[in-house]
Amino acid sequence: MFAQRLKDVQVAVQAALDQAVARLPEGALRDAMGYALSGGKRLRAFLVLESAALYGIAPAAAMPAAAAVEALHAYSLVHDDMPCMDDDALRRGQPTVHVKWDEATAVLAGDALQTLAFELLCAPELGAAEHRLALVARLAKASGAEGMVYGQALDIAAETAPAPLTLAEITRLQAGKTGALIAFSAEAGALIAGADPAPLAAYAGALGLAFQIADDILDVEGDAALVGKQLGKDAEAGKATFVSLLGLEGARARAQELIDEAEAALAPFGDRAEILRQAARFVIARET
Repeated sequence: MFAQRLKDVQVAVQAALDQAVARLPEGALRDAMGYALSGGKRLRAFLVLESAALYGIAPAAAMPAAAAVEALHAYSLVHDDMPCMDDDALRRGQPTVHVKWDEATAVLAGDALQTLAFELLCAPELGAAEHRLALVARLAKASGAEGMVYGQALDIAAETAPAPLTLAEITRLQAGKTGALIAFSAEAGALIAGADPAPLAAYAGALGLAFQIADDILDVEGDAALVGKQLGKDAEAGKATFVSLLGLEGARARAQELIDEAEAALAPFGDRAEILRQAARFVIARET
């Protein structure tokens, strides 16, 4: 059920993103934006649509928010891959944007994807103005200096720190860099419905951290051809990860504990949240 649902979301979200980009002026900027938006797991979009379904909101009504978080995520990857940050040549098995075009185009494409995300959140399909405003405010907080960008800043600072990060420090870093957008995605359905997002916050927090632990495990023992990017860079740079701090088996055990917490947090929703439970299990079983 989950696997088919995720495939359906991937197709539908890609179509929505293609439509959003197609109306832009032709040129390298539009081409680079479309390129950056292609592919990916679409887990964040999936969480938006499934959290919306808990409140009886149809996929079409929540789609602009699902597309928005994917646009925001794509911007973060474009900038994160650049030489001034992680300096990666591959993303999703393809040359990164700055490699395929140039650094200036990559900066501008990332900037434009970020602003596109907030434009999408203004779509009337998302309902009442106050609900759209809540979505804008929540995504801004999740992606800015209290969320994703804050986590990225901590990550950069760690590269020149005199000592590797502690477990508490790396947990805080990843709660921003990876977890904040996942948290927005899981809470988005409640915001669209004008409901309290707190019941989904515990699920999102545990899921986001488990996702990053799974990434750290893949960085050690994953298949680069499946993952679609260079592996082992953190170890080569001497950076602390959940694996370096906990060991492979300890990291696996911690990820499973977090998935158990995420599933337990869905208890108030009963059987309606079964696909979200399956999504949690997918996070630590994935190969990409």
